[in-house]
Amino acid sequence: MPTPRAWWRLAARSSAAALAVLTTVLAAVIPASPVRAADKTLTVTYTCTGGPVGDTSLTVPISVPDTASGTFEVTWKLPALTLRTAPATATQLLVAGALQVIGGVHADLEVTDTAVAAGATSVPAAQKTSTVTVTAVTGGQITVKPSAEPGSLMFSLADAPAAVTTCTTTGTQSVTVAVGQPGGGSGAGDLVEYTCTDQAQARQEVRIRVTLTMPDSPGAGVPFTIGWTGAYEPGAELKAPAAGLPAGVKLYAHAGISGLPGLTSATGAGTPGAVTPGQVIALPSSVELKATSGRTGSATVRPGAVNIGAQENAPLIECEVKDREALRTYPLTVGAGGTDPSATSTPTPTPSPSTTRTRETGPAREPGRSRTPKDGVATGAGGDAGPDGRVFLLTGSALVAFAAAGGLLARRRRASPGT
Repeated sequence: MPTPRAWWRLAARSSAAALAVLTTVLAAVIPASPVRAADKTLTVTYTCTGGPVGDTSLTVPISVPDTASGTFEVTWKLPALTLRTAPATATQLLVAGALQVIGGVHADLEVTDTAVAAGATSVPAAQKTSTVTVTAVTGGQITVKPSAEPGSLMFSLADAPAAVTTCTTTGTQSVTVAVGQPGGGSGAGDLVEYTCTDQAQARQEVRIRVTLTMPDSPGAGVPFTIGWTGAYEPGAELKAPAAGLPAGVKLYAHAGISGLPGLTSATGAGTPGAVTPGQVIALPSSVELKATSGRTGSATVRPGAVNIGAQENAPLIECEVKDREALRTYPLTVGAGGTDPSATSTPTPTPSPSTTRTRETGPAREPGRSRTPKDGVATGAGGDAGPDGRVFLLTGSALVAFAAAGGLLARRRRASPGT
């Protein structure tokens, strides 16, 4: 079992008695500091062995902002833990975590500020933060993935740092962070990557920056509208197939909805106009996505699929979201009733942890098939409600120096034996 050298240094500098005193003082005088909500969430499942933590499987939501420049925080939402043996004296939980970051440098998670009471076998859920320094240029993106190396998440107790719980994941999902501020060089909205397939099975990789505008106060049983606007990323536009597009075709935009039974999407149509073969298909200036929920409740909304054709169920081009879980989520709350609101309010994105993550890559289709996009939640297709037949401890991070106890947060290392 790997034992980080940092654990040993902390043990040499600290004593259980000093930690107990510090724990009492901190609990009495240090309030929790709120952490800014992130826009995208990577949900990682770990398998854990050994050490003080008895949980063999942990699911940890890891959140990042939608856009960033310079540096940004990564928020780890650690679940409640169960200890194999209760400590004899009050102590602290040591946590170390690593991520794989492309387009930035991740400073590993290293914190020791979660109190563990004497005689307790449970550790409450906690929220911790690490930092990424951006190296990608403005207009590019940063990809954040779980680290596949053993011990990418580890736990220990400050009074017994040699006993380490080692957690490993085989997850391959990822989230992206656009480099640049909203409205700046990278543009506003969500950068959505699509795989687009026409009737001849020709594929294009397309990127559209999509902005959704949520309704103010939708009510159950009353149609509501979600505003959709889109703009191509330069060099990643959708072009007309070899046969061109006939006059009268429409662009059908979708938003996937999760959390409301019977409602999986909102759908609307705009007119791109006829284009010649190989020409860029112009996006409508805006599209109104319509849906109706038969129930009250809270849901999350993501940009969904885009289809082009004379009819929704007979698309000439189908564009499916490549990785819906990498997109920010928008909150949607349906109340007991109300009027038909227009899409006038800009949302405050909130993270939406998910325990199931799938990557949509746009499988090949048989020529001439007529259907709406698959998987309503993932792509924004289908639904069974609506006038058109389609439905739809924040504890913060108070990093406290252990100067009083002689223990500083130790940088997590995976050193080879003898170093």
